[in-house]
Amino acid sequence: MSDQVLLAEEKDGVAVLTLNRPKVMNSFNLALLQALKEQIEALRFKTDIRVIIITGAGQKAFCAGADLKERATLNEVQVKDFIFTIRNLFTAIEFLNKPVIAAVNGVALGGGTELALACDIRIAATSASMGLSETRLAIIPGAGGTQRLPRLIGRGKAKELIFTGRRVDAQEALQIGLVNQTCGPDVLMDACRKMAAMICETGPIAIEQAKYAINYGLETDLHTGLDIESKAYWVTVPTEDRREGLAAFQEKRKPVYKGK
Repeated sequence: MSDQVLLAEEKDGVAVLTLNRPKVMNSFNLALLQALKEQIEALRFKTDIRVIIITGAGQKAFCAGADLKERATLNEVQVKDFIFTIRNLFTAIEFLNKPVIAAVNGVALGGGTELALACDIRIAATSASMGLSETRLAIIPGAGGTQRLPRLIGRGKAKELIFTGRRVDAQEALQIGLVNQTCGPDVLMDACRKMAAMICETGPIAIEQAKYAINYGLETDLHTGLDIESKAYWVTVPTEDRREGLAAFQEKRKPVYKGK
């Protein structure tokens, strides 16, 4: 296994980012946060990359949250800096102009679940477990968990999980809407790549605008959200891709989109 804290692979329009600290359950230290931040910033402008998949190295953990051994060495100001950095990073992932899939291959606790929440789609191995356990350490989720979890699964269930700090297994995560689907650990990446391949068949500008409309529209009233959707739709109208989609439909062939 490489000494790099983050592994990156790009193939067929998909970038796979692997948190690579399996000996410490892929927990976040400052080096891993910085590496992930740099990759996300770089991928924003890579037009040949359509989808990002984030996963963890090994079979045991997706990400166990913050590296508590490193955390114990930080003073209060440094802890605040860590929280500020991780919160902004996850927001950047949530609002990235490309879809992000979390391949939850094992334990996802604290910041690990918060990372998954910041992704657009979550696919979990049947062996995975998730939870926001911060209250058991006398703190609260600080990388978006108190905000994204209730928006995803509802206020009451989110309060239950945050107040108790308990884990949920993959089956319960699916039942409450925390993940989109589950599959066997041995086919997890295949499932994620299949999902990514389907997205890659669509129009790049359309996907970017759809994500924009969903993310920003959900934070407003319906009237404003519909206006956001309309403005996002207008962006797609003059594109070459829209004309290609219509031509391909008429000619009964697969469209070839160029993001133009």
